[in-house]
Amino acid sequence: MAAAHQFPKTSMYLDQNPEAALKNFDDDGREKRTGTWVTASAHIITAVIGSGVLSLAWAIAQLGWVAGPAVLVAFSMITYLTATLLADCYRSPDPVTGKRNYTYMDVVKAHLGGNNVKFCGLAQYGNLVGVSIGYTITASISMVAVKRSNCFHKYGHDADCNPSQYPFMIIYAAIQLILSQIPNFHKLSFLSIIAAVMSFAYAAIGVGLSIARVVGDGHARTTLTGATIGVDVTGQEKIFKAFQALGDIAFAYSYSMVLVEIQDTLRSNPAENKAMKKASFVGITTTSLFYILCGCVGYAAFGNDAPGNFLTGFGFYEPFWLIDFANVCIVVHLVGAYQVFCQPFYGFVEKWCNKKWPESTFITTEHVINLPFNGEYQLNYFRLIWRTVYVILTAVVAMIFPFFNDFLGLIGAASFWPLTVYFPVEMYIARTKLPRFSSTWIWLKTLSWACLVISLIAAAGSIQGLAQDVKTYKPFKS
Repeated sequence: MAAAHQFPKTSMYLDQNPEAALKNFDDDGREKRTGTWVTASAHIITAVIGSGVLSLAWAIAQLGWVAGPAVLVAFSMITYLTATLLADCYRSPDPVTGKRNYTYMDVVKAHLGGNNVKFCGLAQYGNLVGVSIGYTITASISMVAVKRSNCFHKYGHDADCNPSQYPFMIIYAAIQLILSQIPNFHKLSFLSIIAAVMSFAYAAIGVGLSIARVVGDGHARTTLTGATIGVDVTGQEKIFKAFQALGDIAFAYSYSMVLVEIQDTLRSNPAENKAMKKASFVGITTTSLFYILCGCVGYAAFGNDAPGNFLTGFGFYEPFWLIDFANVCIVVHLVGAYQVFCQPFYGFVEKWCNKKWPESTFITTEHVINLPFNGEYQLNYFRLIWRTVYVILTAVVAMIFPFFNDFLGLIGAASFWPLTVYFPVEMYIARTKLPRFSSTWIWLKTLSWACLVISLIAAAGSIQGLAQDVKTYKPFKS
């Protein structure tokens, strides 16, 4: 492996080779995008069907047969509606022929400007960091579950099988150290497709095992309103757990923070907004069906005692090899999903540093390295070091707060309103110059305020749950 040559990121290639530029580059001078609604759907499924699906049986158990499915359907409809609004904002001012906006912040800047841009950056990139931490926690739990499953199978269900999560967090972080050197989002299609297949696999296994449990053992104790006060929980616990369940469901539908970046991978024919709306419909419809199956069938199988994570909480012990396979699928999926969520943050930091220090060769210079069997790879020393530090820091935070449900609920609560609802609604109003107090304006504003209230109460429930977890936490044995 030897460096062939170096070149700065700002190239004169377009000026010197106009004919090649027309063939190999898009209208903005960037390398021609090749994504389709199929690859975008894979990105969406990878981003949406994540660790959130594993907590849905628990969430339904807190809300019951009436409110639980209703909340799932409501969140899916809201997410799809706002995704279509956001898809029309990728180009501005015209959604088909306007100037491209490469990131969520660029979109907000083009349509709203002012302090909204800073608020968007704080919400989006803060959430992406939180997701990185959450996925590290979830992946390590699934790795531990494989070891525990084999231990229970060998020594019995009452055996003391509690390996430490920390070595597995380190293993997961080591994998991400390597994959984080993938230069940008456009190179992730293969990883997203693999991850999407894995998400289908473990969700299907969870549904299948839940159905087998219902058929074999009969229905567990379920109620129309979920966990029963005085039997399963106290009055205060009921309220906070219901709030936390809303946060978990919100997290399960959180992908708006990477929607613009996904749309930026699409080729321009057909129009990106049209392809993105189709991808969003396919992605959200598919994931919603899986969510309803996983949540409702899981609740039917476990009832009000549903575990927080129905594949790692050991609601199932056998067949142990299938539990192992499902958890391996979860890990593989989260390996890809981590990158789908991290790449926008990586790109933001690197773009900012390039503008801040344009003369720094350490930051701007790409070193072309010939890799055997893989052709040329562009190595950037700044990218190598800063992404390595980022992965290490997120792993350390995950080690400090290894709490699954509460952490996911807090992330979902913090991101759902601003990124999924507020900005798409406000940008639609600004883009269409919607008259104040018109029926559509009132309806959209009401939706936005209602979702803000939901996010606030979900955050309250998750913070209370985290506080309780910290008080009672006992780390696994090493």
